[in-house]
Amino acid sequence: MARSTKNYAKKLKQLCELEGFEEMEMLELATYDSVAHAICINPECTYTTMMEPDQDAGWCEECNEGSVVSCLVLAGML
Repeated sequence: MARSTKNYAKKLKQLCELEGFEEMEMLELATYDSVAHAICINPECTYTTMMEPDQDAGWCEECNEGSVVSCLVLAGML
């Protein structure tokens, strides 16, 4: 699925704020775990969950679409 990544930095910052982590702390935890913090990338949605670290189209329970992206993908690490 082709998708614009221009709001990824904004969504990563929002995810960190919502989950109470500093960015580097969140990314480090996700690097060494089988799950990672993830957020819906739709502009008005703030749904967060834990998903696979390489997830770029996870299901959003609020939007009912595959719009949830992991923090590692948002940061451009995967």
